[in-house]
Amino acid sequence: MNIQQVGIIGAGSRGQEVAEAIAGVGIEVILLDRTEVALTQAKHSLERLLDQRLNKWGITEAEKKAILSRIKCTTELAELGGCQLLIECVTERIDVKSELMASIEHVVEANTILASNTSTLSLTEIAAKTKHPERMIGLHFLHPPQHHELVEVVRGLQTSDRTFQVAAHFVHTIGKTAIEVYESPGYVTTRLMLPLINEASSLLAEGVAGIADIDTAMKVGCGFTYGPFEIADQYGLDSVVEMLQSLYEETSDPRYRPTAYLRKLVRAGHVGQNVRRGFYRYDELGNRIEASERGASR
Repeated sequence: MNIQQVGIIGAGSRGQEVAEAIAGVGIEVILLDRTEVALTQAKHSLERLLDQRLNKWGITEAEKKAILSRIKCTTELAELGGCQLLIECVTERIDVKSELMASIEHVVEANTILASNTSTLSLTEIAAKTKHPERMIGLHFLHPPQHHELVEVVRGLQTSDRTFQVAAHFVHTIGKTAIEVYESPGYVTTRLMLPLINEASSLLAEGVAGIADIDTAMKVGCGFTYGPFEIADQYGLDSVVEMLQSLYEETSDPRYRPTAYLRKLVRAGHVGQNVRRGFYRYDELGNRIEASERGASR
């Protein structure tokens, strides 16, 4: 299947980033959300996102305009009818995702691929609400998609070979690397990364080392491109806590219970790069300024 138009449901930060990554390679995108207010905010956020890349010489002004021209925002479900692929990027709740997928089946063609960007929830359970679970698949874009080449292509219990092949080919088309994953809570990347972020926040709370030093330990000592706190700020600490809690409820494994320190930062609104304060502080262009705190005992 030649995918020429992709529908993205959910105009939050993750939906915006996926839309920008896909539109950036010349594919038309329909970005859907429930309200015009949400879409207006998404348009402004997309412009800021692209301006950051423009200011760092990542794109030209003409490329910025071309990307924005390929993203059409709408509140009308019927606008998704011509899409060959739909990707939902809504809140990480099984009931919301399941009802959404069931509701969009009747507006798309029979061969349209239905994809979820979930990183912790069961694709099989989401697909169970649909009439054709064989066309349901996971496309987990690492955050932020502009900086990460990997996409986890996740098979549910009834995902067909055709669905997987079309999805994997699409990932290759947009310049990403696809890995085949069979459904399991957290897949590969989330399952490995979240306990690291959780444990790093425990080290910080105990005063074992500072934020920058813990990140440096993992980058210099273990070859990571980003440290755990840098990754957490990119994900959004509210998303980190939400994903950890989801994995904890699914597995009952204490490794995934969010630490009190992470919860404290989220309650304070220090949720990461998007709000210019998480473990680190950031300027209006998203450049890091300094660590927000040294740890609970400092």
